Amino acid sequence: MRNKKNNIPSSESLIKIIVKLMLTKKALDIKILYVDKLTSLTDVFIICTSKSGPQSKAITNHIKNELEKNGIKPTHIEGYQQLKWVLMDYISITINIFNQEYREYYNIERLWADAKTEIIKESIAV
Repeated sequence: MRNKKNNIPSSESLIKIIVKLMLTKKALDIKILYVDKLTSLTDVFIICTSKSGPQSKAITNHIKNELEKNGIKPTHIEGYQQLKWVLMDYISITINIFNQEYREYYNIERLWADAKTEIIKESIAV
């Protein structure tokens, strides 16, 4: 569903688009955390793991480039130089792309354990 006024997808549609873009670049262990009832920072965290720096870069670039085609730009991106943990801030949706070591160390899922969580099965989202 798109907002008729400016052709921007709804949050639910945008989440699905982001997950599909992650899967296109072979992101692993994708989870969606609905934190809107727990914090005012964002409504949703989308988390994934990459196997390498180049894969993190590819996932980040793919999401950024595809969303920009629809006029959706991140307010900022952090961690792009190191590619260990890339955070893409789209205000209501925050994307976290981790390498395996950082994903295990920071364990975002544990920090937001009270959030409603959706685990993405690759066959469902593609």
